[in-house]
Amino acid sequence: MCVLPFAGAFSQTKKDLETKKEQLHKEIEYTNKLLDEARKNKSASLNHLVTLNKKISTREELIHTIGGEVNLIDGQIAEASTIINALENDIARLKKEYARIIYFAYKNRSAYDRLMFIFASKDFNQAYKRLEYLQEYSEYRKAQKELIIKTQQTLASKREELERKKAEKMGLLGSQEQERNTLKKEKEEQVGVLNDLQKKEKDLRSQLKAKMKAEDKLNKAIEDIIRREIEEARKSMLKEGKPAESAFKLTPEAQKLSDDFAGNRGKLPWPVEQGVITETFGAHPHPVLKNIVTNNNGVDIGSSKGALARAVFDGQVTRVIIIPGASKAVIVKHGEYFSVYSNLEEVYVKTGDKIRIKQNLGLIHTNEEDSKTELHLEIWKETVKMDPGNWLFMKK
Repeated sequence: MCVLPFAGAFSQTKKDLETKKEQLHKEIEYTNKLLDEARKNKSASLNHLVTLNKKISTREELIHTIGGEVNLIDGQIAEASTIINALENDIARLKKEYARIIYFAYKNRSAYDRLMFIFASKDFNQAYKRLEYLQEYSEYRKAQKELIIKTQQTLASKREELERKKAEKMGLLGSQEQERNTLKKEKEEQVGVLNDLQKKEKDLRSQLKAKMKAEDKLNKAIEDIIRREIEEARKSMLKEGKPAESAFKLTPEAQKLSDDFAGNRGKLPWPVEQGVITETFGAHPHPVLKNIVTNNNGVDIGSSKGALARAVFDGQVTRVIIIPGASKAVIVKHGEYFSVYSNLEEVYVKTGDKIRIKQNLGLIHTNEEDSKTELHLEIWKETVKMDPGNWLFMKK
């Protein structure tokens, strides 16, 4: 009785693992496309290394997921083997019982013996019970035969299932080994690219310095814009004689938008149609330069040349930022929340525009030197930076 829910749990977990494996295969396939673009540059680039690192981590996750499938099938094989052993014991017991029944039937095979058994009764009631007994015994013998056949059929089915599971396991182990061999080659490529980049340490430090300078300008501009909005909201509330307990004076419509945005945490669509996260939120060691830690206020999403940035939720454009010597950025307000899209080559919206979820905001900049097309996304709640990775929909 307890086998069915156990098997159901296995089935659901198997489906989850297969879905995850499919998603990882798609991510690796798309990362390969980005790597092909990065390899067009004859000399090694940081973008090449970062994209390759992403591909390696995704393949390691894929290998781990296949391992989960193997472990799951091992459990199913063990379960099937236990059931087969139990069925074999049942068949042996049923056959033994059936042999005893046949022996009894053989000893009392003639109609004369059966009649004598009935006529030897003391009275009519006993004769009726003996007749009923013989009928039940005959039906029992027939039922035992049918039960043996049914149990044998179930056993054969379970043995076939066991063989299928063993074959499936062998296929997964072969796939896992193939992925490990590919991973080994990718790591060899990783070492080669890293060695080439380490020879360019001076250039990398110069690039990092310029990148951090541009990021600081953008970050200051964003903070200034948000603080200005907060200050204007507070002044408006004070003029009306209301305590400025909240940073923003939200209309019922804006409050609903803010609540809806918060309610979609972990469900927001990606700001690109296709892409992979190349750097997550927070502090990270530099992939090449030793003892250098960089801080990411959002997430970086690698995409293909010509990719468009799109809004993760309904809102209103607060500001379009243009910093000389840097790319453009768009800030969208969602009640008390803000989403920021930077590293744009072109912008398709203007300040004050009301936008819809997935609406295109602009063309993502492509660096011609290293073929990198990367969108930087930030999410703020008033002046607090939040991890966009916790807000975007991620397939598990």
